[in-house]
Amino acid sequence: METEEPVALQELEGRITVYTITGCLHCIRAKAHLNNLGLPFVEVNIKESPEMHQQIINLTGRLTVPQIFFNNIHVGGNNDFMNLSKDELDRLIDTVKNNPVPPDAPPIPEPETAVKKATEELKSKRDEYADLVLEFKESGIIGNHWSCLKMHQNTFTGKKLINWLMEIKNLEKPAAIDIAKDLMAKKFLNPLSAKEFEDSDTLYRLIEHDFTASLNTGSTAEYDAVSASKHSEAMRDLTLKLFSEHITSDGKFVDYKSMANSPVFDEYCELATQLQRMDVESLTRKEKIAFFINIYNALVIHGNIKQGSPKNMWQRYKFFNSVSYVIGGEVYTLQDIENGVLRGNRKGIAQISKPFSKGDPRLKIALEEVEPLIHFALNCGVLSCPPVKTYSAKHIIKQLELSAAAFLDGPDGCQVDISKKEVRLSQIFKWYKIDFGGTDEKLLNWVLEHLGDSPKKKALKELLAQGDVKITNLPYDWSSNAKD
Repeated sequence: METEEPVALQELEGRITVYTITGCLHCIRAKAHLNNLGLPFVEVNIKESPEMHQQIINLTGRLTVPQIFFNNIHVGGNNDFMNLSKDELDRLIDTVKNNPVPPDAPPIPEPETAVKKATEELKSKRDEYADLVLEFKESGIIGNHWSCLKMHQNTFTGKKLINWLMEIKNLEKPAAIDIAKDLMAKKFLNPLSAKEFEDSDTLYRLIEHDFTASLNTGSTAEYDAVSASKHSEAMRDLTLKLFSEHITSDGKFVDYKSMANSPVFDEYCELATQLQRMDVESLTRKEKIAFFINIYNALVIHGNIKQGSPKNMWQRYKFFNSVSYVIGGEVYTLQDIENGVLRGNRKGIAQISKPFSKGDPRLKIALEEVEPLIHFALNCGVLSCPPVKTYSAKHIIKQLELSAAAFLDGPDGCQVDISKKEVRLSQIFKWYKIDFGGTDEKLLNWVLEHLGDSPKKKALKELLAQGDVKITNLPYDWSSNAKD
């Protein structure tokens, strides 16, 4: 159906209700179509009204958004809405134009509960050494030093740091050494070679200078996050807000370039800086999964803003192996997060070796066992990826199961053709088959287990009972949604 020119809003006796989530392209497109038709609607963001989400799942049997209702008539998702015939659409418009909202219409939040909560304060008190580090940066001691026939930029020796602390802070050497060790333990600085701090000519570098290619370096992490999990949720929420504010009215393209000038992006960058010294070793498995999924999805958007969207296979390979954050004193690229941490240090697509070699400190962060559900939460910024959401540690498994079911419920995730005894699956299942059991039988049983109750699940169960099921792969759309 072609896009109509916007028309004047119509007066409705009834109500059009659209259940959405921030940043969802299909939601934005559905809302744009309603606006073009001149139809007012009530939007219910399931992120802001999670109590409504389960009610809508129960009512529709659908896990995806948007879900659109004309009074009590369930239209379905964006594709269902866009594929309505003119007669079907006219009948729906006539229904809401002339009939008040019936008692069995879907729920909407009460006005007082629909108000968005204030952003949680994510900073604890300022670190006791923050002023000291800022002062040291201005001391003139940091410079370029030769070692092993190589020039190391933005470095200083342990001896010079100790002498500066003794002179400026009027400390005895043992006290100065203790402070230097604290700075290293708190990940304000990294050694270039030594494992322990040494009062010698051994070279050191401030964390913010240590990995200049990472997108969250260049300024000091002055605060400690109250909670790593909450911190990552806030970062992801900010990127979703950026996403929704800089998308074209038809929901087709995102203006990543304009995002860089947004005050919201400045706020986001401030939160990203605090990742430099964040303690992630003490996180539980659930906390690690939620934290690194949120950080991965946020980093993809940050990378698109700063470096532009990759246009071909080589650019994608470079993007995912170079776009990075410093987290807890270590560099994590997108590949490191997905394959190193969340997949338990397994080789990824086109990788000839595991992300983390023996002795890599990041191995302590990697999950002991792969979590296959992560594949339905990571969004790499192309059209065939699962939709973007924000995940919390407390409900991570349930949230991931819902994301998997929603992805499998859609046409891009799974299709079942009983007549051909064929199951067509997203190429995600081909690339990461080992994560789903490694064999066709285990893969199909995994899919069956994670499909929501639907005709598709019933059909797949029937096929598996018959045996000899053929698996083929659906096309994967690598097109970027970036506005040129």
